[in-house]
Order: sequence, then structure tokens, then C-alpha cells
Amino acid sequence: MLRSSIVRAASSTSSALQSSAVSRQAIVRAPAVSSYTCVYKQQSRQAHAISNPTLADIEKRWEAMPPQEQADLWMALRDRMKTDWHELTLAEKKAAYWIAFGPHGPRAEAPPGENWKVFLYTMYGVAASAVLFGSTRYFAKPAPRTMSKEWQEATNEWLKEQNSEAITGVSSENYKGPGQVQSKATGLKFDDE
Repeated sequence: MLRSSIVRAASSTSSALQSSAVSRQAIVRAPAVSSYTCVYKQQSRQAHAISNPTLADIEKRWEAMPPQEQADLWMALRDRMKTDWHELTLAEKKAAYWIAFGPHGPRAEAPPGENWKVFLYTMYGVAASAVLFGSTRYFAKPAPRTMSKEWQEATNEWLKEQNSEAITGVSSENYKGPGQVQSKATGLKFDDE
């Protein structure tokens, strides 16, 4: 048994060597073919036309078609487009254009009434934020006493006494700005502390 497998292996090796030698001779003896002649040959494909019932009303049926059927139709059209475009039927051209650039999938138009929905939900958000702002202001503590016009005028007087910012500030000559005053008058009376 061992001897027969060795004999078989040896014979198969010798036949492989003989066949490679024959192919080398064929390559050497093959006539030289210039490579530029192959470049000008056009590929010829035999893709047959897609039937009109398959392409009829593709605009209406495309969204309802299963994904596998969509892929099969697109691949058939793609193979068909690899041939001469003058051989395509008008239905194939229309279907290929619609599948590639039609308003479906991410390019689908918004359903009717979507703009109003967006507007209403935006207004709901604005109204909710206004209610939240108003309720926060309603339940907040009153402004501190330092946020009154009287307190801020007193702060201006104190800064003048301290000669603070003597070149450009409240203490400078001919100063006409508001100084620290930024709030409305509240009628607050406070004692000297």
C-alpha cells in the first residue's frame, strides 16, 4: 500500500513537470500579439431588456417593495446600464433615473402637515420655557437691598470720598457717567452703618 502511493505520487509529479514543459514551449512558440489591439476592443455584454411590467409604475411601487426585490431590480438595471445606453428602453432610463435620484428614502418629501407640527411643538417649547421662567421669578426671593438706586448712589459717594479711580472713574474731575447706578429707585431708606 505504501509502495503504490509512492508510485502514484511520483507519476503525478512527472506528469505535472511534463505538462509545465509543454506549456512553456507553447508560450515560447506563441506568436507575438501586440497589446494595443486588445485595448480597442469593446466589451460586449448580453444583458437583456427588463420587461415593461416590471418597470411600470415603479415610482408608486418602490417604497412598498421588499428590500431584496429593490436590490434585484437595481442590480438588473445596473447591469443593463453597462451596455450601450442607446440600447436602453425609455422605461429603463426613467426607472434608473428615478431609483437613483427620486424622492424616496432620505430624499423623500415631508408628509403633509409636518411643518405645522414642527411649528406647534416649537411654540409648546417656548410656552413651557416662559411658564418655567415666570414661575421661577414669581417664587424667587426679592432683589437684595444693594440692587437699589439709593444704595448705588451711596456707593458712588463713598467711592468719591475714597478718591477711587481718580483719573477716569467716579472720583475724576468732570465725571458725568452713572458710576455704580444701574437699578431703579425703590424708595429704600437705610441707616448709616
